[in-house]
Amino acid sequence: MDRPSSSQRLHHQSRKRAAETDMSAASRLQSEDQFMCSICLDVFTDPVSTSCGHNFCRTCITQHWDSNVQCVCPLCNKVFRKRPKLEVNRLLREMATEFRQSTTNEASRRSEEPAVKPGEVQCDFCTGTKVKAIKSCLKCEASYCQTHLEPHLTAARLRSHQLIHPVDNLEDRMCKTHNKPLELFCKTDQTCVCSLCPVLDHKNHEFVPLKEECERRKAKLEKTVAEIQQKMQQTQLKIQEIKQSEQLSREAADRKKAVGLQIFTTLKQHVEDIQADFMETVEEKQKSTKKQAEDFIKELQQELSELTVTAAEVEKLLRSEDHLHLLQSFSSINAPPTKDWTQVRVHQRSHEGSLEKAVAQLEETISKEVKKLLKVELKRIQQFAVDVTLDPDTANPNLILSDDEKQVHDTDVRKNLPDKPQRFDRCVNVLGKQSFSSGRFYFEVQVKGKTAWTLGVTTETSKRKGEITLGPTDGYWTVWLRNENEYKALIGPSVPLSLKSKPEKVGVFVDYEEGLVSFYDVDAAALIFSFTGCSFTHKLLPLFSPSLNDGGTNSAPLIISAVSHTE
Repeated sequence: MDRPSSSQRLHHQSRKRAAETDMSAASRLQSEDQFMCSICLDVFTDPVSTSCGHNFCRTCITQHWDSNVQCVCPLCNKVFRKRPKLEVNRLLREMATEFRQSTTNEASRRSEEPAVKPGEVQCDFCTGTKVKAIKSCLKCEASYCQTHLEPHLTAARLRSHQLIHPVDNLEDRMCKTHNKPLELFCKTDQTCVCSLCPVLDHKNHEFVPLKEECERRKAKLEKTVAEIQQKMQQTQLKIQEIKQSEQLSREAADRKKAVGLQIFTTLKQHVEDIQADFMETVEEKQKSTKKQAEDFIKELQQELSELTVTAAEVEKLLRSEDHLHLLQSFSSINAPPTKDWTQVRVHQRSHEGSLEKAVAQLEETISKEVKKLLKVELKRIQQFAVDVTLDPDTANPNLILSDDEKQVHDTDVRKNLPDKPQRFDRCVNVLGKQSFSSGRFYFEVQVKGKTAWTLGVTTETSKRKGEITLGPTDGYWTVWLRNENEYKALIGPSVPLSLKSKPEKVGVFVDYEEGLVSFYDVDAAALIFSFTGCSFTHKLLPLFSPSLNDGGTNSAPLIISAVSHTE
């Protein structure tokens, strides 16, 4: 028969001591009956003995006999003919006093130990009310409260046991094969083992104490925590950035709505004023026509009245039988003079002219207000102005760049330059050095004196060699001028643009996230064209083309201008 291991023996000894502690508590409960009065069921107070050998509290037995006719022992029912003289049992009184004191101290000490709560580890040796464990022993595979832990703190053989913070399922901390505590870490198999595993089951493996491996992994965890904290900080910064961006967007939207509300309120007022003027003009014309008609009718009614009187006199003479009177009156009766009304017409005043005038006035007013709105919009986007310079490494060999890399024009002389991948070899284009992959940016280019040019943006991956098709599908968002006054937006099939004035300075605005590329006539504060709904996935670069020199007629340079906010 196999002998138990040392850890098993210690485990049994620990359980035995706990059992002895519980037996001691049980014996105290049994001895408590010896110091308990059978009447009040409490520890004796001033105990007295009867002649039959039973003990009671003096007060309890006295009150019992006072309430009964006969003096009878409550335990054995012995009848006393006369009330016995009661003497204090001094020895029992001293023992009862000591017992009461000891039980009070024990109860006080036990009450100080916390009762176990849900989720906490309970002592394995407490009977009755379970008390919270304060330590678990890996050797004994048990958890102990303060009282039951005492042997581990005092006994020499138990003080060598490994005590840890109280945990459940201590059996999981034992080797399933050898029933010994898991004390080592097998680096080869990446598992926890007992002290026998290296000899029996993990030969030639690399082992380290659990503590050493824990320290190593704690160092890793600390590094992980540092990385997580760094990511948390970055995330918080990103959240703040997004919130700030949203707030700026909201503030910009509020400002834009305020400006729009003001403009549309003004437009509404203008429309109402023009409408009122139009209605008043039409009404005045109608009143004039009405008065003329009324005057004509009044005059005609007067003539009708006179004719009626003359007609009546003639009718009277016709009925007369007095020949002399008829002859004498005939010469005096004549038709009253009347006006020739054949050519008289009521003048119908034309209202069409009033309506056309009102519409023209409304168009002029709206045009003025729209221009004001565009000025406000242009002023807003000018806040996103960036400093752009030309990139010589992308310039076509026919182009000449100024020393400050702000101007470019075409020549008839082709320079011998390295054929870099980013250089345009056939199209007379040059890109800006600066690239943009987010946000908004704006720049202005002077085009004064030119008969042809191309401006816009392109992606960093767009085609540079050979013939190039300018359009969004090929990574180009541009507008151009050809033949001095032919403006087009190059959106695939080009779209002719009708401009009221010839721009001398063109502004280019890009909102990367919104997918917007807009071109403005800066001096006129007028929108030339906008590409909307674009989907940008690469960096964008400004694009400039002064176009061909054309025998000197288009020799003026394109000039990247410093942005001065419109008034």
